[in-house]
Amino acid sequence: MSPGERPGEFDLIARYFAPMAGAGGLGLVDDAALLTPPPGCDLVLTKDALVAGVHFFPNDPPETIARKALRVNLSDLAAKGARPLGFLLGLGLPTDWREDWLATFASGLAADSALFGCPLLGGDTVRAGGPLILSITALGSMPAGTMVRRSGGKPGDLLYVSGVIGAAALGLHLIRDGDPPWSRPLSGDARAALISAFHVPQPPVALAEGIRLHASAAMDVSDGLIGDALKLAKASGTGLEIEAARVPLPLPGTPLPTLVARHRFLLDAVLTGGDDYQVLAAVPPDRASAFERAAQDIALPVTPIGRLTARGVRIHGFAGEDLSFGKPSFGHF
Repeated sequence: MSPGERPGEFDLIARYFAPMAGAGGLGLVDDAALLTPPPGCDLVLTKDALVAGVHFFPNDPPETIARKALRVNLSDLAAKGARPLGFLLGLGLPTDWREDWLATFASGLAADSALFGCPLLGGDTVRAGGPLILSITALGSMPAGTMVRRSGGKPGDLLYVSGVIGAAALGLHLIRDGDPPWSRPLSGDARAALISAFHVPQPPVALAEGIRLHASAAMDVSDGLIGDALKLAKASGTGLEIEAARVPLPLPGTPLPTLVARHRFLLDAVLTGGDDYQVLAAVPPDRASAFERAAQDIALPVTPIGRLTARGVRIHGFAGEDLSFGKPSFGHF
């Protein structure tokens, strides 16, 4: 290959992706992967597609693009109570792709593949006619018949969220707006933490077993907490009640929680902005203590924010007022 010449499709795969392939990937030289699920287990499959200019900015660091692409799928597996087995990668490169960009992208993807025990099994690499497009199909497993669906919730079940909610949505505002007035009380480190939350989500992969053992229903929070909670309630045939004051906000101990409580536009961003990739779980009251202990055992905070009800939807603000939202979550269409 002459200096400056980009590798062809098969050289590209061999150089950047074959090194991170798991055994089932067969060295990425075959037409398909081979996967044998653990004995007595079901397979769980999920897919998320990410498009430059929609899910990330085209000039974002390539390693964070790669890590986000995998992690948004891992949050779906965790919400079902599944542990990762591997993933398939669909990569549509724009015509102006550079090899140094691809090398850094592959390095970030390999690091997260190793971190989460989720090897590459195969996929496809093509030239896209437009922006960079990524599509990952993640596969997981759990004991047969134990998948936690959205539809299992019952009135009286407590609603829990893992981690914190709203950091990525506020980080996106910072990226877009630069130095908005609301952010000026925050330190540089605090702003950087919000931006990092947008670039690199922290899916609660280790909580999968606790969800599987104790939750009646669960889903990941990707499009916005309020909208996703409404989806879970609809699937379960219930109503819901959420207390905004109980939602775990980012950067406790900084001015941010007070700012969110004071400014409705910030509260709307936190509750409906999305990109959290945490888990929303409905937990029967008699399983709540066990669920909280399971989270404590892995040092992951879970917070009760409300409950499922027989009917109706009520979202209470910080002063107890009823809140309504014109657009409770992100939507593509």
